Amino acid sequence: MEAALGAYRHEEQPTARAKGYAGVAAVLRATDRGAEVLVIHRAEHPQDPWSGHMALPGGRQDPGDADVRAAAERETTEEVGIDLAAHGRFLGSLDEVLAVSKARATGLVVSPFVYALNRDVEISANEEVQATLWIPLTKLASGEHRTARPVEWEGTRLMLPAWNWQDRIIWGLTWKMLNSLIRLSAP
Repeated sequence: MEAALGAYRHEEQPTARAKGYAGVAAVLRATDRGAEVLVIHRAEHPQDPWSGHMALPGGRQDPGDADVRAAAERETTEEVGIDLAAHGRFLGSLDEVLAVSKARATGLVVSPFVYALNRDVEISANEEVQATLWIPLTKLASGEHRTARPVEWEGTRLMLPAWNWQDRIIWGLTWKMLNSLIRLSAP
């Protein structure tokens, strides 16, 4: 996977449409079942357009961040207590995506970065995180957890691809980013 990610040239979104930038981290750990990815269940919050969703740790780039990757690292430390600079190895980037909320583009460009942990770490979730889960990539890739999530868009009901993992639905941007990671990690 590391070679595939290192050689991959990710797709960037046009910056003219961007109203902000965010970075997220696909944090991987090696287990006897293969690679597992850390996914968070976002806490419920009325001002968060992705309140209660399953996501990768990360968030918006702040003026003090050197770049969007630094934002992903900072936000991962804040949200789940994992210092990627100290305990992770950067493997590469996935395609940037334009964030959508309630079927509308937000102008937020999200850059996903992939890291492998060097050792076991303890997760210390903050108030933004309701729960954390380690999910084997092989389980998502197998299709056994595949489902669809209904979404209303301009009066039409759409069924979007998703995974059901332990009664939590992973869909939207997180599904798209993890699906890209799975495709790149396939032999």
